[in-house]
Amino acid sequence: MTKYLLLKHYRGAPQAVNDVPMDQWTPGEIEDHMKYMSDFATRLETTGEFVDGQALSPQGTFVRYDGEGRPPVTDGPFAETKDLIAGWMVIDVDTYERALELAGELSAAPGAGGKPIHEWLEIRPFLTAPPTVTE
Repeated sequence: MTKYLLLKHYRGAPQAVNDVPMDQWTPGEIEDHMKYMSDFATRLETTGEFVDGQALSPQGTFVRYDGEGRPPVTDGPFAETKDLIAGWMVIDVDTYERALELAGELSAAPGAGGKPIHEWLEIRPFLTAPPTVTE
């Protein structure tokens, strides 16, 4: 089995069909969306395909090591994951085709008006071995 990361984007991906930002949804629409996500994860737990998943807060900061002392912290001017990534799910599936199938289903989570978002999800396989370097 191979693990895949399914990334949900705020922006940076192609526009979703139902592209109303979540901060403009009603409380009921948000609740329905979260229930869909939870039910999806629960179903994958029963098949052994769910590893983990989280929604992410829009807050975030870049930090790096810069020698001794306090590390530099910045809030831009470059694109940051807090601006791009809304959440993620890790699945462990037998085939790439199964990962595509599940990502397509996850893309149908309801949004504004209870209609499927049809959002684009990024699928990334986990690196299982270091790349081979040839000279």
